[in-house]
Amino acid sequence: MIFRRRFADVIRRQLDLFVRDHRGLIEDCIAAERAYDRAERDEAEERYGDYVDLVETGTEVLADIRDSFARTLDEDTAEEYEAAFNRAVVKRLPRFALEIENR
Repeated sequence: MIFRRRFADVIRRQLDLFVRDHRGLIEDCIAAERAYDRAERDEAEERYGDYVDLVETGTEVLADIRDSFARTLDEDTAEEYEAAFNRAVVKRLPRFALEIENR
């Protein structure tokens, strides 16, 4: 529990920067999801693939942010930070959370 609070500010700032710096990617994800939802049956699989590709890109960027910071920490602290970061992504950016632990 103490680690969550210890890293809360840095994680919030990291996610704020992600949202600011990758606003276009987030908007593209929203648009791709809407396109998939509106797609005709013969087009739906392709639209879903477009959406998944964008989500994977966002997830990779977030994992890079997390991993870059984690490398500055000792092993035990890095594990706690990574878990806190992943939980924060689940809460704040759930579309990118599904695979974040696997990156």
